[in-house]
Parts: sequence; C-alpha cells; structure tokens
Amino acid sequence: MATLSDVRRRIAELSDEIRDHQFRYYVLDKPIISDGEFDVLLQELKKLESAHPELKADDSPSEVVGGGFSTHFTQHDHIEKMMSLDNVFGVDELEGWFDRIEKSGAKNSWLCEVKVDGLAINLLYEKGKLVRALTRGNGTTGEDVTLNIKTISSIPHELAGKNIPNLLEVRGEVFFPVEAFNEFNDSLEEEGKQRFANPRNAAAGSLRQKDPRVTASRPLSMVVHGIGASEGIDFALQSGAYELLESWGLPTSKRFTVAHSRKEVIEFINYYEKHRHDVEHEIDGAVVKVNEISVQEELGFTSRAPKWAIAFKYPPEEVTTKLLDIKVSVGRTGRVTPFAFMEPVVVAGSTVTNATLHNQEEVLRKGVMIGDIVIIRKAGDVIPEVLGPVIERRTGNEKLFLMPKKCPDCGAALRAMSEGDVDLRCPNSRGCPAQLRERIYYIGSRAALDIDVLGYEAATAMLADKLIDDESGLFSLTAKDLSKSQFFLKKDGSLGANAEKFLTALEGAKSRPLWRVIVALSIRHVGPTAAQALAKSFGSLEAISRASLDELASVDGVGGIIAESIVEWFSVDWHRDIVKKWGKAGVALVDLVVENTAPQTLSGMVIVVTGSLQDFTRDGVSEVISAHGGKAASSVSKKTDYVVVGDAPGSKAAKAEELGVPILDEAAFKALLSGKKP
Repeated sequence: MATLSDVRRRIAELSDEIRDHQFRYYVLDKPIISDGEFDVLLQELKKLESAHPELKADDSPSEVVGGGFSTHFTQHDHIEKMMSLDNVFGVDELEGWFDRIEKSGAKNSWLCEVKVDGLAINLLYEKGKLVRALTRGNGTTGEDVTLNIKTISSIPHELAGKNIPNLLEVRGEVFFPVEAFNEFNDSLEEEGKQRFANPRNAAAGSLRQKDPRVTASRPLSMVVHGIGASEGIDFALQSGAYELLESWGLPTSKRFTVAHSRKEVIEFINYYEKHRHDVEHEIDGAVVKVNEISVQEELGFTSRAPKWAIAFKYPPEEVTTKLLDIKVSVGRTGRVTPFAFMEPVVVAGSTVTNATLHNQEEVLRKGVMIGDIVIIRKAGDVIPEVLGPVIERRTGNEKLFLMPKKCPDCGAALRAMSEGDVDLRCPNSRGCPAQLRERIYYIGSRAALDIDVLGYEAATAMLADKLIDDESGLFSLTAKDLSKSQFFLKKDGSLGANAEKFLTALEGAKSRPLWRVIVALSIRHVGPTAAQALAKSFGSLEAISRASLDELASVDGVGGIIAESIVEWFSVDWHRDIVKKWGKAGVALVDLVVENTAPQTLSGMVIVVTGSLQDFTRDGVSEVISAHGGKAASSVSKKTDYVVVGDAPGSKAAKAEELGVPILDEAAFKALLSGKKP
C-alpha cells in the first residue's frame, strides 16, 4: 500500500507533467499527447487529491481552467553571480589586456566569438529539466521569465544526451533575428502601433509580456555562451564546454574560433567588424576569452567582471549630416511616410541621401527640423534611420515639418483609415499613380511572385505607356503589348531580350503557390505568415473570398485585424476583378498539390547557400534543395555537408573553411543535383 510520502511524490509528479502538457497545448499550440492521454493523467491527479485533500495545492492544475499561464516577473537570486564584461575599444587596449593575462605565466589559447547584442538570460537546469529562467537584473538577482523563455523553440525544456549534470546554470543572449525584426516592425507600423527602436529592444519587450502566448508569437532565438553554477560536471576548455552544451541540445554559437596567437585574435575581430551585417542577429563587438578553464579560475574576477574575458566593442555605425528637407512617399497600401532628404553621407559602407522617419508622430517625437544637423544610423541593408538632431548646432534658420493634407501623387485628401491610426493614408487606392506603381513593383519582388524583369523601372514604364491600367491586366500582356513601350525595345525598334525574359517569367509566375498569390494582392496586414495560414486553411482564393469574418479570424496566424482587412478587400468590385482576370489569364488561384518527381540526390544532406547564384533565386535554391531530398540550412555547422558559394559570399564561406566543410561553386552544385559526387 502506498505511503503518504509516496502519494505526495506522485501528486507532485502528476502536477508537473500536467502543467507541462497544458503549457504545450494552450501556449505553444503543440501538444505531444492525445486529449485522452491527458484526461487519464488529470483524472489520476483528481482521484489522489480527493482521497488526500490535505495534499492538494492551492494552484493545483486540476483547478486551473485553460492552463492559467501568466508571467509575474518575480525576483530570484542567481546561484552564481551573473557578471558583465569589461570593454576595450581598440587594438592598443586589447594588447594591454593580453599583457596583463600573460603575466600569469600560462601559455593560453583564446576563444573568440561574436558579441550578440541581445538580452542576457540565465537558464537553470536541474537533473536536465529547465526549472527557471532569469534576466540578468543586477547580476545577483533577476526576474523570472521562465514561461516566456519556454516559448522559444531553440531552448530545450529538457536536456538530452550523456553525462547530464544534476545542476547547471547556462548563460546566453536572447535575440530577435534582424530579418524577422524588420518584418515585425513593418507589421506594427501597418497596424498603427509604435515601432521598436532596434532588435534588442524588441527582444526585451517580447520577453516582458505577461501573456506567454504573445511571446510565443514572436520569432525569438537564443545563443548560449557561458556556464554559471554546475554540479557533477567539469570542463577543461571553454570550447569543450560549448561542444558539450551543443550535444545536450542547447543553442550554442557557430560563430566562434579558437585562436593560438594575438594575431589570430585580431584577425577574427577585424573579420567580423567587416562582416557584421552578414550575421543573422545584431552584434556590437567580439568577445575574447581564455580558453583554458584552469587559467580562468586562477585569474578570477573583479567585483563586476571576469579577468579572463574581454569585449572588443566596435564603433557605432552612426554619422551626422544636414537634413535638407523632409519629403513624403506613398506606399502600395496608401500609407504616406515622411522621409529625410539629406546631404550625401557614407554610413555602413554605402552613400545614403534618404532615411526613414516613419510617420508624423515620429518626426515630432524625435524633434527634428528641416535644416538640422542630424544623427543617422544604418544596420545592414535596412534603410537608414534618423536618430535625432544635434541641437547644439542649430542656427535658428531651421523649419518645422508639416505633414501634407493632400497626396503628393494624386491630390486626394489624406486621412487616417481607422480610429487611433497614427498613419495618414491616400484613400485613392485605384487611381493613385504611386500606389499603382508600388503594388505592381511588389508583385514582381521576391517577397511575392518573384517575376524576373518586373522591377521598379518596368512597373513605371508599363503604367506610363499605358500597357496596363492596374495590376489586373498584368498576366494578359503579350509581345504586341510590350512593343508599345521603349523599355522593352532595342534601339532599332525590335523587342529586346528583356521582353522575352519578362513574358517567360510571367508565365512561370502563374503556377506559384497560392500563398504567394495572396501576398501579391497587397491586402493590408497580410504578409507571408498570414498568407500561408490562409492558403493551408482554405485552399483557394474563392474560399477565402467567401469566408466570414469569424471563419477568417479563427485561423491560427490571422486574427481579427487581418480578417477585417481581408473582408474589406474582397468587398471592393475592382479588387474582385483583379482576381477574376488573373484566373482567366491562367494564374493558379488554388493551392496546387504538385507531385515531387525530382531525384532524391541530396537525401539526408544539409546544404547551406551563401552569395548570389546565377541560375537560382534565394527562395528558389531552397526549394530545389528540398525537392531533391536535402535540407536547406541557414547557418554552417559540423553537421553541414556542403556550402554552396555564389558571388559576394558572406561569412558562411569562411566558417565552412574553418570547420573543414566542403565548398561547392554553382557548377559543382548542379552536378551534385544530378547525382554526381563532387
């Protein structure tokens, strides 16, 4: 017969297991057991609690409806203090740090890694299970964000593998990938909400949500880079610790190397300063650590930082220039956006004259005036952003910016499209030349139907030469139509090569997946994620157009705002005419199920592509790899089979060389597709 102690232990086990399943069901929407299996566990718990009411906890999962998950940010102490890093800002300072380290007499190797500009997090695992996640806080005490951290797919709830310690604190950085951050910010702006200033703020804001379901909806990731307290495990090398953490399923950085001289360390630092925008997350420097753990222990700590590690900080990519004017542009959904027109200035390796100001409220918040000397910043390929004015350099001749009341392209009166919308929009969506041009250009972009030749110049020419009145006639164009535009003609008046190329690309675009067609329609708020969810749920544009508001809103990844936008879009006659004409021209308006007949020559292989290929687009090459049985990965690791290198490759090629991963050019990649081993 079970003792009271046995019952108490079983109730605790059941409670933990049920809470985990509730979390997976209600928050992650990814249950791992059936409803029937869950009911069996819950009934066992209720039966034990009924027989022993004195053992029933106030927060028992048997009493909580819908999981009841909420983050309260309670404070807890770290087992081992969570230190910061000391910084150096130049090679001379770094050499001084090297000198101090080498006074210990040890012959060291150095672990070099990029410094992720994210939010510091401490994960506590007990017997392999994630029991708590804390922010850094003051280094001694942090805030509990466990439920929110558990929504990040790259963080294991339970470690797997061999020799898992009884207790392990893992330190790392939570970040918002740059590409996903830009898409997320654009969606916020479309909804009239405040943009995040940078990916780090977005990561912090996403983790500070009381409802973990909100955090789960954001594409956060994490890189672990250190260990705090531990029991039952010893490490000889920092690099060895990383290998062990990776073997347990933790997301370690792929962007580190072990250097054996100061020269190699400086080469690593210089490389990533030059290639900092090739990285999927923002970095603000490089970190250098003594690789030998015994030397780390000998060197010890100051009151705030380890003596055996240093952060080499890169200079901020900010410059000043004169703001000559503030103009406005009209986007494909009618949103009117102010932008700064400036004296040309070089920032992040390119000359810029324009920088975004987002909306009128943002201009007022930043306090910029026409004629100001302004600070601008650029990150990667993102449009530069005005940070603010240099007030000390004002002369008194600066002028306030006033948002225009009429559309600069068609003269329509601008207005907010909904209550509380901070953006002004041009309501003339059918006749505004700017909106037409932007929508047609967008149809040809990689984000939509990826139509060769259909760029900004082609869109402008087709409208100016009246080949089309709007996007509805795009897929009905013929060679005879194109002959009416100088854009498609040679000097002798005959059709140029771009005309044939364009017509071929148009024909190919007719069989694109349904979700891409939905994106190409430029329905407000509907991006790739929502479009894929709609295509999967309804299967055709006809079904989407007939769906009710509630049916649309109930689709995971859609929701009320997007549903209203879809219903509104299909209520307009000329919008429905676009769909009708596209369908008549042969555009697939249903989700085609295409049988994959490609030979599985890449079966089981992990392929990474970097740089521009001549015969494949970025999305296209991923589809080709998948069709041939391979996996298209975004980062290089020891598990990568090949790295395919095109023009202007990024840091992935260097990482492949470092790890000894075979590198293929485009010709060798094509040979591999055909079944020939390179």
